[in-house]
Amino acid sequence: MSEITAGVEVSETAAVAEATRLVQETTSLLYNHHSRRVFFFGQIHAHRLGVNLAAMFHATGLVTPFSDAEQRFEVATTHLGVPTDVVGFGLDGLHTDQVTEIRPVDPRRDLKNEFLGAYSDGFENRSETTNGSANSDVLEHFPPGFRRATTVERVIGSARACWPGQASGTPR
Repeated sequence: MSEITAGVEVSETAAVAEATRLVQETTSLLYNHHSRRVFFFGQIHAHRLGVNLAAMFHATGLVTPFSDAEQRFEVATTHLGVPTDVVGFGLDGLHTDQVTEIRPVDPRRDLKNEFLGAYSDGFENRSETTNGSANSDVLEHFPPGFRRATTVERVIGSARACWPGQASGTPR
């Protein structure tokens, strides 16, 4: 029998079973619960908007062995589920009973502290890929001494900031 949480069905298919197994074997309980909440919230938002969405793999890029690669297979349309789980964005558009039903199935525990630390650890081997994103905000806070390059520094310092034959210069 399929699992149904907050009106969202988690199908009993080989693909779902394999995805669940992979996430459980390669991530922590923190990421497993977070991924499931993102899936549920994303599905609820998607249903409300008439969009199909699957977000189960979005956090696997933060854990070994996937965190070492710049090419991330897990990136999907998770823009609705992730901010709902992490900062509560869009919760006001969901039915309270749906949110209440998800919490005990996939508890948040101390998500604010646990998530930020684990999130930072996931970018340890590829901090340069975080520039220009919220991910660099996390790294600027954790670990001590990390300083991100600004967009201006990256443009000025780039060997390809100018097209061939174009004179280089400083902004303004």
